[in-house]
Amino acid sequence: MKKISVLIPCYNEEENVGPMSEALVKMFKTDLPNYDYEIVFIDNDSKDLTRPKLRQICEANPKIKAIFNARNFGQNNSPYYGILQTTGDCTISMACDFQDPVEMIPKYVHEWENGYKIVVGVKTSSKENGFVYFLRSVYYKIIKKFSDVEQIEHFTGAGLYDKSFVNVMRDLKDPKPFLRGIVGELGFKIKTIPFEQPQRRAGKTHNNFYTLYDTAMLSITSYTKIGLRIATIGGGVVAALSVIVALVYLILKLCNWNDFPAGMAPVTIGMFLLGSIQLFFIGFLGEYILNINERIMNRPLVVEEERINFDESEDSKA
Repeated sequence: MKKISVLIPCYNEEENVGPMSEALVKMFKTDLPNYDYEIVFIDNDSKDLTRPKLRQICEANPKIKAIFNARNFGQNNSPYYGILQTTGDCTISMACDFQDPVEMIPKYVHEWENGYKIVVGVKTSSKENGFVYFLRSVYYKIIKKFSDVEQIEHFTGAGLYDKSFVNVMRDLKDPKPFLRGIVGELGFKIKTIPFEQPQRRAGKTHNNFYTLYDTAMLSITSYTKIGLRIATIGGGVVAALSVIVALVYLILKLCNWNDFPAGMAPVTIGMFLLGSIQLFFIGFLGEYILNINERIMNRPLVVEEERINFDESEDSKA
């Protein structure tokens, strides 16, 4: 009997972990009765009652497991690490807030049985804020256009990964993984399944400008050269314009053109303009350097505080 693992990352999801576990168990009994399963919750240092509730859930069902992180290791590291701890013939990753519908799982499994090693859900529309969805669409199109590898628009990481691909993920030893990019760069042939993203079942999203910016910069600095190219080309263009302006300024001064503006205003404006451009590109280059630095330090993906319902043969696989 094949075994399916479901990985559920969570952070402050006290209202959702119970209903999610119940929905998954019911789905396996009714839609996938011929498969064994395990459900793995990985908690990223929740501050509410998520952990006590997970302990109760795990106590009631030994097929439900939990990993408690020692602290919050970010929205990219924790799910990636959790996938590596699964033991199924395939692993399905999905959000705890029900924005990745449970009903998608049988569809993933059907395509997996048809031979696809990676089956992912792609949002064709969303019931979230329309403006936010528009900004996400723009972001995905930019990344897809400038990335060195194929990128999937509106793919958040939710989907099914065959054990063979999970083993590839284990071998990477990447301390700063970006799953969506890794799937496009190293993955097998991919099957996409469209769906409409529903609203959160309960609670509120923990994404904010900083977390979204951090993820965007990780994808840009890991899979595009656009920032460096803009800095190089932009710097060359600005330098050329500066030389032209300087020559024009010199010629007009030598000709004593009375209508030419006097004083320091043009120089001051030019200095501020060039200074702001330089600061912008220094910051952009700093993002690339920060990405390199975090990989060189080779920190662990996650440090565990506790794990529940894992036996001794299922020690950390990261």
